[in-house]
Amino acid sequence: MVNSMVYKSRLNFLLLALVCGIVVLPACREKKTGTDNKNFNHPDCKNTSLWKKYDTPPGADPSVPDSLGGNGFEKIAEGMGFMTHTVTDEDRKYFGDSRAITGGEFKSILSQFPASLRPEGENSSSVYNQMIKAVVYETLLEQHPADNRDVPALATHWKISPDKMTYTFRIDPEARFSNGNPVTSEDVIATWKLYMDESIGEPSLQLVYGKYEQPIALSKYIVQIKSKVLNFRNFIYIARAMLILSEKEIGRLTGKEFLDKYNYNMPSGSGEYIVLQKDIKEGVKLVMTRRDDYWAKDKDLKKYAGNFDKYVYEYIIDNPTLEYEKFKKGESDVFKFTMVSTEKWIKDTDYDALKNSWVKKLRVFTDGPMGTAGYAFNMRKPPFDDIRVRKAMAHLLPRKQIIESFLYNEYEEYDTHYPNTVWANPNNSYTAFDPELASKYLDEAGWNQRDKEGIRIKNGSRLGFSLAIQKQIERFVLPYQQELKKAGIDMQLKMEDWSTTIRNIDERNFHVFAFGYSGLSIPNPETSLNSVLADKKNNNNIQGVKNIRIDQLLNIYDTTFDAKQQVNIIREIDSITHSICYDVMQWNPRGIRFAYWDKFGMPEFVLPRLGSISYLETYPQNFWWYDIEKTNKLVEAKKAKKPIDGPKEIQIVKFWKDIKKSS
Repeated sequence: MVNSMVYKSRLNFLLLALVCGIVVLPACREKKTGTDNKNFNHPDCKNTSLWKKYDTPPGADPSVPDSLGGNGFEKIAEGMGFMTHTVTDEDRKYFGDSRAITGGEFKSILSQFPASLRPEGENSSSVYNQMIKAVVYETLLEQHPADNRDVPALATHWKISPDKMTYTFRIDPEARFSNGNPVTSEDVIATWKLYMDESIGEPSLQLVYGKYEQPIALSKYIVQIKSKVLNFRNFIYIARAMLILSEKEIGRLTGKEFLDKYNYNMPSGSGEYIVLQKDIKEGVKLVMTRRDDYWAKDKDLKKYAGNFDKYVYEYIIDNPTLEYEKFKKGESDVFKFTMVSTEKWIKDTDYDALKNSWVKKLRVFTDGPMGTAGYAFNMRKPPFDDIRVRKAMAHLLPRKQIIESFLYNEYEEYDTHYPNTVWANPNNSYTAFDPELASKYLDEAGWNQRDKEGIRIKNGSRLGFSLAIQKQIERFVLPYQQELKKAGIDMQLKMEDWSTTIRNIDERNFHVFAFGYSGLSIPNPETSLNSVLADKKNNNNIQGVKNIRIDQLLNIYDTTFDAKQQVNIIREIDSITHSICYDVMQWNPRGIRFAYWDKFGMPEFVLPRLGSISYLETYPQNFWWYDIEKTNKLVEAKKAKKPIDGPKEIQIVKFWKDIKKSS
């Protein structure tokens, strides 16, 4: 997958602020446990007044009784049928490392500035948006970092009715937005209403959240949501995917008003980080600052996460070479190797930082979805409304040649929409490079004549189209273009910036586009394959898929709670989507490859179990920390131009694969 391609999140469930009294927040502070951090002398650490701190009294509203979620609720929750997750010694390490301290900055360079910074609605679903809103906003519950269990977030407890249609959550009375307001049931209701407003410009929100009745506030802290239809993902999406916004800010806004008010500014969140308006430089830079007043900073699930004082994104639009050179100079702390930089991964081994072990290289294997990339067809428009043309296009992509010639065999082909997961259908046929078969398909489709330039014609029309790409992926596309031309297909390459491409895709103004999608640990194919979305704009059914059997399977998938049956259903869907050939799959890397400056501490697993390449930049902000000793050693070594002890070769991390083998 390529960071310069179009990445859109498939409604991923993984998934600010002024009131009373000024507080000065230090750029480097004590560890969350209260241990002094006097040795942290990083030169970037400065005391800076950042924003006004709320003075809302801690704890629950004393007027709310324990039975309605007030003080003492924890003692009676189990008797009321509520459940929770308590961190045990066995799984404590998955929520962070007890050696972690807070302080310092993490700097990263990204290739695309988000088209908008709003958390939901039009132009809010790219991977670049997910990186930001994952730590600025919170959901009622979160997914355990090592498996699929629910763990507390804004809600401390939850229960599911016996018929699995009603969900009740107790909101943590300590939870606060960055604007100072407590998080309450009314915020959940207001957020749901906003999601359901069609003028917010994201139809998949109404598709997903239209499955619920309007939430009901049983008290200030207890909210209940009833499903209209049985769906095993209903609990997951209401609990883990809905980013709770402040009713005080969005409660009176329509979707359209929300879009108008929040574009390159953001409504308040309850998460550990805040994006201050002064730290947004559109197209250039964005800074996320850790809230020292974050309500959950000392809780078991959070105290060793979110360790950096600042997370700094610099944007260099569609120029991976410059990104890489800046990383080598230390202007970025991590560099993710994609197909456009694979040659650097293999050949660039002689620069000082790497030779002296100031920079380390890792290849990490996780159980996370690798995501997909390739070429997708707009099946609403000819000639791609004809499956024979689409199949011809698939058999004309010389994948092996490109992998061998340009990617140094660091990548591998796949023919599934769920690579590296149990959901992939192992019986999908291999799409071989086969120009003879492609020619047969094109002849059968009526494109059996050629003009003087050798381009196929039918009813006086040439078989041609344009493909919008970014310059850095051109060399990977050219072999495909050449094979298409030999076969009589005229593919014209058009250099276009990512934001323009996104807008054209959302408006369905394309024939073919070079895509890249992040994956989900639990698939939600209805937002990308449901026929009701096929003719609507601004949703993830981009190719215009309309298939009766897929729609039937989506309904069955929604209503089964049997894990094996869910897998079998997705595998059948995977077989159908492969057979109708609405896109052409490319290749995925062997492991997640990245380099970093050796000044960080990190847990043994390095990246979470379900970590994927698309979200690499978000994992350091969750689990890594500034290591004082390493930082000082690095500074001294650079000044003296001397090496640091440690391996110089690529380190392989198979923590999660080894656990799977031993279990």
